[in-house]
Amino acid sequence: MSGWLKIVGLGPGSEAMITPEVTAALQDATDVVGYVPYVNRVAPRDGLVRHGSDNREEIRRAEQALQLALEGHRVVVVSSGDPGVFAMAAAVFEALEAGDAQWRSLDVQVLPGISAMLAASASVGAPLGHDFCCINLSDNLKPWALIEKRLRLAAEADFAMAFYNPRSKARPEGFARTLEVLLDACGPERLIVFARAVSIPDEVIRVTTLGEATPDMADMRTLVVVGSSQTRRIERQGPKEREPWVYTPRSVGAKSQASTSSRA
Repeated sequence: MSGWLKIVGLGPGSEAMITPEVTAALQDATDVVGYVPYVNRVAPRDGLVRHGSDNREEIRRAEQALQLALEGHRVVVVSSGDPGVFAMAAAVFEALEAGDAQWRSLDVQVLPGISAMLAASASVGAPLGHDFCCINLSDNLKPWALIEKRLRLAAEADFAMAFYNPRSKARPEGFARTLEVLLDACGPERLIVFARAVSIPDEVIRVTTLGEATPDMADMRTLVVVGSSQTRRIERQGPKEREPWVYTPRSVGAKSQASTSSRA
């Protein structure tokens, strides 16, 4: 039996955001490998073995998946969101490069998914509508000094910014420092979006400013987006109270369509 390995993204949470390509791979798989909560999102069925492991066992998990594929299994490695964004695709290739030479002959594919960053952006409009960067705020695999350097340089370049893993119980001080750095670099009026549990029933979206933001507005289930100096908000109308739309214009210094029309 010829084995293969597919590294897939399950999207941000909603089953509707799993791509048909990923669904087909899961239906054809003999083994699913991943972090326990993500493996549990894959329904059990006859002929499928689910291999769940701890969150900090990425390389061991990748090695297990590669070995299973070498032995002829059809293996799917699952991540949330997109597997290439702070997820398992890089871990698999790290293991592949350093491991058994036979693994290099395997059929290994990466199947993209809808990232939490894109789902969060869509939930409020288009805050990532112009140039942006994406930063993982966890200092488990890189020093805090490097994170702070990147924050300051991104602010200097006037990127919109998307942040993964902003605040955990083990490191609550990191996000507090992030807000301090951004407040100093960008000013209190800069827009910030907190998107928690995006795309699932307990989703909470909050739009505010850096001057009003507090560290406890984020946790590990929150994707944070900070706008550029060009990012705007549009208040919604209607009886239902909702967060405003937020978007970044496609061109720098663009005048709003509304203000242009009012002068015509």
